[in-house]
Amino acid sequence: MARETIEWKDGKIKIIDQTLLPETVRYLYIERLDDLIEAIMSLRIRGAPAIGIAAAMGVALSAFECKDNKGKKILESARRALKLIRKTRPTAKNLFWALARMEAVLNSLQNESAEKIQLNLLQEAQKILEEDRSICRAIGKNGARLLKQKSTVLTHCNAGGLATGDYGTALGVIYVARESGKEVKVYVDETRPLLQGSRLTAWELMESGIDVTVICDSAAGFLMKQKKVDCVIVGADRIALNGDTANKIGTYSLAVLAKENNIPFYVAAPVSTFDFTLVSGDEIPIEERSGSEITCSFGRKTAPENVGVYNPAFDITPGQLVSAFITEKGIFRSPYEETLKNLV
Repeated sequence: MARETIEWKDGKIKIIDQTLLPETVRYLYIERLDDLIEAIMSLRIRGAPAIGIAAAMGVALSAFECKDNKGKKILESARRALKLIRKTRPTAKNLFWALARMEAVLNSLQNESAEKIQLNLLQEAQKILEEDRSICRAIGKNGARLLKQKSTVLTHCNAGGLATGDYGTALGVIYVARESGKEVKVYVDETRPLLQGSRLTAWELMESGIDVTVICDSAAGFLMKQKKVDCVIVGADRIALNGDTANKIGTYSLAVLAKENNIPFYVAAPVSTFDFTLVSGDEIPIEERSGSEITCSFGRKTAPENVGVYNPAFDITPGQLVSAFITEKGIFRSPYEETLKNLV
């Protein structure tokens, strides 16, 4: 990404407002915890790794936002931030992973000065961001080996620089493959209901000079049948021990179609997205969002007034449909109950 998705700048959290893309590139400078929480819930900042980074920075921000200069009060403010941020997006494992790291720092700072608490929290948040940058590059390098010299990739939603602190996960594979001299063409699903594929991924890939074509979600199967897709690469928000994967709604359908058409289906994700406390995807909490995102999106009615709406943000792809997981630690194949234990 030529642009920073999220960074700490002059005591504020700077993000791209992703709800305005692709029409407008606008940066927000967030200096209040409440505004960060709104940004996460409204998808101004989104993508599991980026949400984790934002969550960590939000805890640090709450420490600086506190007007009382006593260490005890700073700790109380940060713990309140932990509680509030945990309620924003239930599916993304990285959010809870990052908050656990921030909480561990808090627990180590009892009886410390306000200045030391603030500094250490900010340092940990910055560390999470820097680690994510390195992780994205490693995921990209590992995944690029799976692509042929000339490859056509189908992806879903946005798992690129906008969803992380750097190259992205699924798109990181594409960026590194291109940098290594491979010729990569990308088909991207619109990704309903908020068109995060056509609005975000297509914009991001075009900015990076990648050959990209947008298709509606329901065209993916026909595209595969025409043998125009070499592999599918998607990101993830949470992955259970057996390989069951939560990702943007519509991912499960893609995995089924890929299996039917003998096309590899890869999931690119950092180790922090894996939740080994969960035996299967049945235990992954699925966020359900407002029906208005479907019935009244982008400024006009797209469904009848008062119609019933079911709007889950994610679905679960069974592990047996995943050809391999691409992580910063390497590539892992089934049986996942055994191979994924190597990530611990």
